[in-house]
Amino acid sequence: MSVSMKKPITLIAVIVGLFSCALGEHQQESADDLVSFIQQRAHLLEQSSDMDELVVMAGNRRLVLLGEASHGTREYYAWRDSISRRLIAEHGFNFIAVEGDWASLYELNRYVKNKSGAAGSAREVLMGLQRWPLWMWGNEEVVALAEWLRDFNEDLPEDQKVGFYGKDVYDEWNSFGEVLAFLSGYDQELYEIVRGHYACFEPFEGDSWLYARSVAGGTARDCVLDFEAVVTLLREEQSRFEDIPDHEYFYLKQNALVVKHAERFYRYSMTRQDARAWNSRVRYMDMTVNNLLNFYGEDARGIVWAHNTHIGDARFTEMQQRRQENIGQLSRERHGPEEVFLVGFSTYTGTVKAGANWGDHMQKMKVPEARRNTIEYVFRQTDLDSFYLLFDDTDRIREDFMQPFGNRAIGVVYNPANDHRQYVQTIVPLRYDAILFFRETEALTPLIR
Repeated sequence: MSVSMKKPITLIAVIVGLFSCALGEHQQESADDLVSFIQQRAHLLEQSSDMDELVVMAGNRRLVLLGEASHGTREYYAWRDSISRRLIAEHGFNFIAVEGDWASLYELNRYVKNKSGAAGSAREVLMGLQRWPLWMWGNEEVVALAEWLRDFNEDLPEDQKVGFYGKDVYDEWNSFGEVLAFLSGYDQELYEIVRGHYACFEPFEGDSWLYARSVAGGTARDCVLDFEAVVTLLREEQSRFEDIPDHEYFYLKQNALVVKHAERFYRYSMTRQDARAWNSRVRYMDMTVNNLLNFYGEDARGIVWAHNTHIGDARFTEMQQRRQENIGQLSRERHGPEEVFLVGFSTYTGTVKAGANWGDHMQKMKVPEARRNTIEYVFRQTDLDSFYLLFDDTDRIREDFMQPFGNRAIGVVYNPANDHRQYVQTIVPLRYDAILFFRETEALTPLIR
């Protein structure tokens, strides 16, 4: 890891604060030099074999985090798929954990591992997803990866099968139901105890925002101690579960953790503690990834799919000024930067699938050309259609590359007219270990329902 990576975060904050949107003549000359530098170091992207150098570098890490600049772009899913397949087949990675729901996507894990009672196809699982935004995982690109995983796992011993998991804090009512349903048919005594703890949540009938508003308004008590008690109980009573497979016990415990941490996220969100709400979700996702590493064993290695805002180290973006953490930062801090490989994705223009508001019908939207003083604009000046960069000390000592650039960040809710708001100020060679760029991208392909 370069010396640059260890610069104090306070210094980064000063640099971000001094960033100016106006380019002077000497700055334009520097920008031209940077474009030339990028052209020389770019690895062109046309087919999977073009990723050889990136896959080799990532292949010896414990965690490889693959980002995206939107949740609705085909190229991001397709190239994450390609990288993931190679890390699994060539370097023995054990699982993929995505920015999706634990209980719902666990059905896909059952399918790719050919568990008893699993669905008949990946398409069947993904067509059954219920929570908005359905296109984020219910798309043809994920179907293709899941079917490949099923084939890859076919002849492997049970303990070597590669898993596919959701790691997000949402879908808590599904997890709530899974805990009770399992215990009701397995251990009546534990079921009654857990049901008693979960009773404080039941009046809200699937509406966690109503719960959070009621707690904030003083018309309902919080469920903090009850949900913590369930997690503690399941851990302390592990001996009661000795006759079920380890993966079923792990699934049960993780569902209880979803309920516990979702409660915290909604409660913090309702009281407008923005950084605390964001960080509570991030820490849960990070914990889930590390629980999976522990579940798979001492030498386990994992792949994470999430938005750039989650996988690119937050300490080298404007997020650190808002005291927001993310998985990339927490992974580097926990495992060491030499054990983690962070890959960002970016695009200059194209189309994307998103909703105009939360819960709205999915639309295919035009992504405007990137603004000046963004890394996407700089990449576009190279006249290369698609490429990737691997960052090292050569990049991290270049003053013109170590200044903050806007880095595009489109969510599931998007309005192209407000695209100027969709950038995160970023010191690119420190935020990521590598970045992929596509001059023009296409919206992904949702499953037809």
